[in-house]
Amino acid sequence: MSLADLFKPIQDTALATWVREDALAFPLLEATHVAAVMLVVGSIALMDLRLLGWSSPRLRVTQISRESLPWTWAAFAVAVVSGSLMMSGEAGGYAANAQFQAKMVLLAAAGLNMLVFHGFVWRKVDLWDQTAPPPAAARIAGALSLVLWIGVVVTGRWVGWTFAPA
Repeated sequence: MSLADLFKPIQDTALATWVREDALAFPLLEATHVAAVMLVVGSIALMDLRLLGWSSPRLRVTQISRESLPWTWAAFAVAVVSGSLMMSGEAGGYAANAQFQAKMVLLAAAGLNMLVFHGFVWRKVDLWDQTAPPPAAARIAGALSLVLWIGVVVTGRWVGWTFAPA
């Protein structure tokens, strides 16, 4: 059984049929998804640029985090819901699409980078909260985050140019 076959039953749901057949459903979901991804990547980039020491050196890292994180998580939730709904209409085709698979891998890697950063580097943020630039581990996490999220955006757009329903 292929990955496309595994995901095809999602296409049989009423919600997926609506996404696939309603003239406005997919465009509205796509616009919502793009706006949400812009907010996710933009708010994450604020933190990453600070971690790299390239932006806002007078602001505490914890202040930027405290002010941007609620927006990041809210936008991420909207992106997940809208993206999942978009995928549902042709789930088998998306599951078989190499660019979509790459996007999901990059998204998982960005999440792992965040978990490692918060699990190890962030624990000592009090020691470097006002330092510009922060320690090497924080700068590496910020650089990796930027690269991964740019990769998510690029592969996400690439999906639109390579997608073929299964």
